Amino acid sequence: MRDSFIADLRPGEITPREVYESRRQFLGRALNGALLMGSGVMGWGAREAQAGVKLQGIRKGAITLKEPLTPLKDVTTYNNFYEFGTDKSDPAQNAHTLKTRPWTLSVEGAVKNPRTFDMDTLLKLAPLEERVYRMRCVEGWSMIIPWVGYSLSELIKRVDPTSSARYVEFISLSDIVQMPQMKHGSLDWPYMEGLRMDEAAHPLTLLCLGLYGEVLPNQNGAPVRLVVPWKYGFKSGKSLVKIRFVEKQPTTTWMRAVPEEYGFYSNVNPAVDHPRWSQAKERRIGEFGKRPTLPFNGYADQVASLYAGMDLAKFF
Repeated sequence: MRDSFIADLRPGEITPREVYESRRQFLGRALNGALLMGSGVMGWGAREAQAGVKLQGIRKGAITLKEPLTPLKDVTTYNNFYEFGTDKSDPAQNAHTLKTRPWTLSVEGAVKNPRTFDMDTLLKLAPLEERVYRMRCVEGWSMIIPWVGYSLSELIKRVDPTSSARYVEFISLSDIVQMPQMKHGSLDWPYMEGLRMDEAAHPLTLLCLGLYGEVLPNQNGAPVRLVVPWKYGFKSGKSLVKIRFVEKQPTTTWMRAVPEEYGFYSNVNPAVDHPRWSQAKERRIGEFGKRPTLPFNGYADQVASLYAGMDLAKFF
């Protein structure tokens, strides 16, 4: 019955409960709360990154899909980025206020070599790869996106985590001046996500700096974001400013907001329904009908072993 109900809705009509309740429940909390030349980089200085700036020297990644790409227009105009509004069209309309230069990403916590990376350093940290990943939103829609970046493990090995680092916490920018829609209090800011260490170090986990061969558009999480393709899209934190290696499992933003609906792992699992709709099927943006949802979003061969012996209905 849940699936027949959801089939009558367009993807943009499926709004998580915390959004339509947020104006009462969370009002006011937010207030407290390159151009590359070959293998080299020409610094962008303080200039804001703009969509359409090409990244050079990108190689095809070994980890990729051979499926039709979702058109760039859809990828950049149909987004979840609640710091810029809760409707799918809001980020593309509102994210021009985000200033992505200068930008730094600090890495701290249980590491031997804590560091702060600027964007030029991140762009040179490892060879840039284009990886075509299948992305699945918890609301029931999906896309095929050619991301640009490199495995997060490249950054991890440079900071050298200690033996006590069991989890990695990802913290996004929280700036009500640059992100004025935060004042509506849809979530408790800053946006925070987390992975287990083995998930973070997995080759599929991408530190993302671009898409479609260009720098990330603001609405897609510029200038640096996470992409974890076997998990629902909200696990892939955008506009990252801090990464912390910690001993205890972090409490993520959605776990704080609606813990009965959003767990820490958030692996794509067609066998486990969201409390308000089925996850058994999905709608690919640009297609009319629905298709079966694949376990681990189609990446079971690569990642299922990470969860061997776990009850994935309990650890959702």
